[in-house]
Amino acid sequence: MAKITREKVGPGQESVWDYPRPPRLERCGRRLQVVFAGEVVAETRAGYRVLETSHPPVYYFPPGDVRDEYLERAPGVSFCEWKGEAGYVSLRVGDRVAVAAGWSYARPSPAFLALKDHLAFYASRVDDCFVDGERVTPQPGGFYGGWITSDVVGPFKGGPGSMGW
Repeated sequence: MAKITREKVGPGQESVWDYPRPPRLERCGRRLQVVFAGEVVAETRAGYRVLETSHPPVYYFPPGDVRDEYLERAPGVSFCEWKGEAGYVSLRVGDRVAVAAGWSYARPSPAFLALKDHLAFYASRVDDCFVDGERVTPQPGGFYGGWITSDVVGPFKGGPGSMGW
């Protein structure tokens, strides 16, 4: 495995290499938004974030802060060794569809019970995601759903060469 060179942490920043494994769940009072096809499909100040070594934060929205008229169940499930089995949702706004744009845990593991039915979204599959008004960058690679903002430094798992991290 290649040596990982941590990025320098500046004032007000966090390094994902200081995040724990197993991951930590914490409340997040920051303003979180998801925009698709010109509509704010999710917005909250009552979210959660999951912090895991080498990953940018994944943000979860309470079900009441997601516009369920735009949600459709998507096929497939995946399994996280920490959180349990995830089911997927697509977004449909007018003629536009974002397939498997988000996921949730109907029966999360005991350590993540607070996430029950909360939704997380892939920034790469919607038009825009924001944390306190800052547009996020999707976690590289397309498999993981972390949101990168200016207050988080890496390098981040997901891109080429990071499989064994």
